[in-house]
Amino acid sequence: MNKPVNITVFRWAGSWGPFKVKIPCGECSLTKDIIQDCIDTDLTGIEVKLDLRDWLSEWWKPLPKGGWHAPIVLVNGRLISQGAALNRGVLTQATIKEAIIDTPMQGNHIFGKATCPHCIRSKEYLEQAGVEYQYHDVVKDPRSLYEMLARVKPIIGPKTPVTVPQIWIGDRYVGGADELKQILELPEVQPNPDRGQCSLSPTR
Repeated sequence: MNKPVNITVFRWAGSWGPFKVKIPCGECSLTKDIIQDCIDTDLTGIEVKLDLRDWLSEWWKPLPKGGWHAPIVLVNGRLISQGAALNRGVLTQATIKEAIIDTPMQGNHIFGKATCPHCIRSKEYLEQAGVEYQYHDVVKDPRSLYEMLARVKPIIGPKTPVTVPQIWIGDRYVGGADELKQILELPEVQPNPDRGQCSLSPTR
């Protein structure tokens, strides 16, 4: 069973010696609300532990992580935001990345987008082969995008651009449509002369 992802927030609150925070921080409150809404919606199904701390009472604790300006947000000890209201996309991406570490993909998956002909081709290949799969639209669903990036970047390298489709069969990373076709051993599509020609077709 995977460990929960720890989200720690140091908010503008607490006391240190004679100093005490008397005015609440609006951006700290907003950050807490954003985190809670993300947990309830974008991060559904991911076990998350939220830890709220008073920055003035423990100001030295986030310093080694680079955090010095509340609200400070850490995900599994990594600084993702400070000094401003949290960007929920940054939180969602960081949390998903931590949640899938050492968690192999299970089942058959295509990560793609509706306008990609290679994604359409990949779905057709699996359907022709009678293979069940799950399709994830990385444009319409941010969670699918963040999971795809988190899974594929360690494989292809941080500097290699990520294209779609990205395909897994079981726990095996396949790659794109051409690689999928090879492992399924599909025959080459034969041209049909009865379908007519276009301006790009070679002359007969």
